[in-house]
Amino acid sequence: MKVKGEKRSASRIFVIHKHEARHLHYDLRLEMDGVLKSWAVPKEPPSDEGVKRLAIQVEDHDKGYKDFEGIIPEGNYGAGRVQIWDKGNYIPIKSEKNEFIFDLKGKRLKGVYCLIKLKPKTAQDKNWLFFKKKI
Repeated sequence: MKVKGEKRSASRIFVIHKHEARHLHYDLRLEMDGVLKSWAVPKEPPSDEGVKRLAIQVEDHDKGYKDFEGIIPEGNYGAGRVQIWDKGNYIPIKSEKNEFIFDLKGKRLKGVYCLIKLKPKTAQDKNWLFFKKKI
C-alpha cells in the first residue's frame, strides 16, 4: 500500500462505520489515492494499546461515502444499517506494501495506529491486524 502523489505529512480523512449487516462489524476507511481504502473489522476498533483486531481488506469506496449513514436495502450488497462510529483526520507516518502506520485524530480513536498485513494462506487472503501502537 503506497501513499502516492501526496506529502506524507498531509492530513487526510478517515471514517469508521458501524455496519449492522448479517453480522455487526465496523468498516475502517482511510483516504488514499483519491478513494477510501477500506477494511471490515469484525469487533469494535481498539482504543487501548495492546488490543489487536482482525481487519479484512475490502473494495475501495468513493470519498463521498465518508458522510454516508442510513439503511442499505435488503437484496443489495451490505444490506443493513450503517452509522458513523468515528471520523476525523489522520496523518500517515509509514507506508509500505504490508505495513501502514498512521496517527488518528478522531472523536473516539486518537493516537498512532498500525495496519500490518498477515502472511496469506491463499492468494485471496486480505487479512490485516489493526491495533493502537504502544508508545
